Amino acid sequence: MEEILKLQQKIVPELIELLEKRYNILRTIYYNQPIGRRILANQLDMGERVVRTEINFLKAQNLISINTPGMTVTSEGELIIDKLKNFIHDIKGLSEIEKSIKKTLRLKNVIVVPGDIEEDKTVIKELGRAAANYMKNIIKDSDIIALTGGSTIKEAIDSLPRLSSLQNILVVPARGGMGRNVETQANTLAANLSKKVNGYYKMLHLPDNLSDIALETVLNEKDIKEVVESIKKAHILIYGIGRADEMSIKRGMNEEKVSKLIAKGALGEAFGCYFAKDGEVVYSSSSVLINADDARRIDIQIAVAGGKSKAEAIVATELNNSKGILITDEGAARKILEIIKKDE
Repeated sequence: MEEILKLQQKIVPELIELLEKRYNILRTIYYNQPIGRRILANQLDMGERVVRTEINFLKAQNLISINTPGMTVTSEGELIIDKLKNFIHDIKGLSEIEKSIKKTLRLKNVIVVPGDIEEDKTVIKELGRAAANYMKNIIKDSDIIALTGGSTIKEAIDSLPRLSSLQNILVVPARGGMGRNVETQANTLAANLSKKVNGYYKMLHLPDNLSDIALETVLNEKDIKEVVESIKKAHILIYGIGRADEMSIKRGMNEEKVSKLIAKGALGEAFGCYFAKDGEVVYSSSSVLINADDARRIDIQIAVAGGKSKAEAIVATELNNSKGILITDEGAARKILEIIKKDE
């Protein structure tokens, strides 16, 4: 199969390009349905005439239907999307990229989905599905699952099917609240995940930017203590990765503190810890409830992050994480390879 793909790419590369284009159109419709032609063209950054031609083809093949609200994918189209997923993965050479990143960063596993979240917003859905597929195969009875907040982690939980056969699962937030978007905060996501895994959850009533003095007082509260103890006993940690410069501002640091952090070489942030290029933790936020040492003791650590602008942050955060599973997109993965080759 691999040999046939290489021959096709050499002799009829336009065939592969056309396949990828139609797959992307079909996938974008699926994740945004019902969707109009103009919005679809804008999302794909394609001319309306090109999109119209491809839509007519997909409709003729009974892969999409067109109604007053917009276009939707038929059941036959959904089947095609699912079957083409692995094929697209292979023709893009993503299996080799996964192996290379896994070996160089010394991770337990790497999963790369096609596309770049910064160029195609529907890729976040693919990241969520990939994370959900991995999660449903590793969660077992009596597990404690700790998770951080964020839109990517939300997609993973939303994509997870209900696992009603599981028993005695505890889900806890690994961070306090940040920002005003309640839907993507760790407390909310912990509650949502507990429903999916037939478990229960504990909430962490703690802002994410408390001062050291205030934090020390709050951590003596019985309810907070119980949650912190559960976090440290977790069997699975699910977290996102951010750029240090962006996350330090989001977490309310003043300009002087941000400058000092960047001067120390901080590139990536995960669960309140800031990592430099060599994987060293250069700073931990005051309200951090799980530090890097705690995290590395957890048996299964699933990091979900995409976009080429996060490549340096991912390398810094995940380097030498032997228990780490990285789920990322093609944009970030190809940029990570560039960074690896440059360092070599």
